[in-house]
Amino acid sequence: MKKPDLLRDNELIYGRLLAIDEPHLIQRYNKALAAFGLEPTKLASFQIDRTGFSPEIAEECGDYDYLDPNEVNRRFIILTPSQIDLPVVHTAFSNTSQLMFEFMSKNQRAIDALTIKDVIYGEIEDSIPKVNDIEDLLSINQVEFKVLSAEDVLGKAAELAKLVDRLKQEPDAWRDNAMLQRMVDLAKVCGDIRENALVPDQVIFRHNAYWTSHFGGLYVFVDPDMTTVISDPAAPGFRRSRPWQVSYLSINDADKVFRFLAATGRLDLPRASWIEASGYLEHRAEMVVRALIRDAEPNRNLTDVDKVWLQTWIHGHADLIAQDGNFPFLNAAKREIAQFGHLKIEDVPPRQRFLVVRAKPDHPDAWLTNQLISDFVPQDFVSRYVFNKPGFYKDYDGFSDAWRSDVVDVLKTTYLKDKAAFRARLYGLTD
Repeated sequence: MKKPDLLRDNELIYGRLLAIDEPHLIQRYNKALAAFGLEPTKLASFQIDRTGFSPEIAEECGDYDYLDPNEVNRRFIILTPSQIDLPVVHTAFSNTSQLMFEFMSKNQRAIDALTIKDVIYGEIEDSIPKVNDIEDLLSINQVEFKVLSAEDVLGKAAELAKLVDRLKQEPDAWRDNAMLQRMVDLAKVCGDIRENALVPDQVIFRHNAYWTSHFGGLYVFVDPDMTTVISDPAAPGFRRSRPWQVSYLSINDADKVFRFLAATGRLDLPRASWIEASGYLEHRAEMVVRALIRDAEPNRNLTDVDKVWLQTWIHGHADLIAQDGNFPFLNAAKREIAQFGHLKIEDVPPRQRFLVVRAKPDHPDAWLTNQLISDFVPQDFVSRYVFNKPGFYKDYDGFSDAWRSDVVDVLKTTYLKDKAAFRARLYGLTD
């Protein structure tokens, strides 16, 4: 679905992509599209992300899943090694970005050499062609990058390597003029394969914790002795697939989800050591109040309102604030942490616990955990944008025009000003 221009104009969607406008690169991209059975683009320029996905081409062909058929076995197109520094802006699996990064990192020399002459394309191949139930997702333990190139430089390099071996091992092979001529022809395409690493070294990677858009959104967390699925219980296969090694939690059960995250060491519980310096509770409180204003006065434009105005609104709507309960709770939590150094989390109602925690920054699943936390605090559209873009865009589609303007303004003046500093201060994350 095409997103409003307000997000694009402020680089809040499809930002930091790479412009492709050189004819030879467009020609190479079209060769990859043809190999996938897709129509070539007629665009004179377009942008791509790390996987080669282009929002402009998606709009041109009317299919945002043109590189993601069935939302599994994701396709990729690599025109340049610099794609490794780009975001991934459209995917059914949250770990697609990480898998692409690992593939491009581990095979940097081959990608550098191949993209001088050719386009690399292929599939991140799972063990299944289509996802019908949770068991299909759980059966994906690893993925394999099936790598091709339009001019078959990869295949030709492999053929040349075999002929070089034959020349070394067979005493009379140098008399075979046809073979020698073939080696010369192949070398014109591949160069000296002893110097150029043209064949990727590593193509198989682990498929660890992730979120997927399947079944309305589903989380998979992997621990040494247990895999945990968190989703809507209506998802096909919920509590039926491998119950002896898979734990199933309803995403509607805040208590059980919180206890799982805390017990597995994925949470920073509310302690003065990080709460006071980060401004985390103050940020949450402002988000809570802004959401209440949005619900009470959906067409009010909050652009440029200051903290004094917000304080006045709070005093003028004391009944509404008390009825919601989150703002008084955050103030009480702040006082308790200042006095005792921590908050007794077991005394807090389950849903409100998510207001005062963040993912443990050094845990490998920190980003995924912050995404899950944001599902329980939808009022905090900043956290939704940082960690849960699919959720943010879905929320945004339901906002009034006035509220959309305010959301964009807040994101521009807070997060976009210095993303790394913002993530470090609020969430303790370093890139």
